[in-house]
Amino acid sequence: MRKITAAFNMTLDGNCDHTIPNPDADIHNHYSQLLNNADALLYGRITFELMKFWQTLLSNPSEQQSHNDFAKAIDKVPKIVFSNSMQSTGWESAQLSDKPLHEKIKELKNGEGKDILICSRSLIIQLLNQNLIDELQLCIHPIIAGPGMMLFDKIEKRIDMNLRKTEIFKSGTVIHYYIPIRN
Repeated sequence: MRKITAAFNMTLDGNCDHTIPNPDADIHNHYSQLLNNADALLYGRITFELMKFWQTLLSNPSEQQSHNDFAKAIDKVPKIVFSNSMQSTGWESAQLSDKPLHEKIKELKNGEGKDILICSRSLIIQLLNQNLIDELQLCIHPIIAGPGMMLFDKIEKRIDMNLRKTEIFKSGTVIHYYIPIRN
């Protein structure tokens, strides 16, 4: 059975707008390694469209090697996109899901191989509400952003977690690894 891991960036005050943090090379290297240990990345349409930025670095590399490495890592991992409006993904390693989220997760989880990463706020919320996430990795940036999109604003009920470990980066960014307590 494969592990379903939700990995997401947020600020100290819970804001998860992708434009707020400015990850350094250490964070990009961390996520490149995470991607190298994944068999699939699951996205909603909005986050997927934001992540397509990394495709541009494949043909027009950045001056920052960590960005180029991340672009290569994300390109090679199969991506599954959940969208009711997209007709195609425009990315060779991405496909639209042929099943609803909860069915696709159960199918992937029962397969063989590496972890499955959930990379969109909307999918994380749905899967937490359905008790289908095995690990939550919150990358918390040392920023108070104020009003904006909050990661957990649509959680339906309390979810208790066990802190498995933390990882601290030079920038002050901390990744918290949580395991949901199943009752």
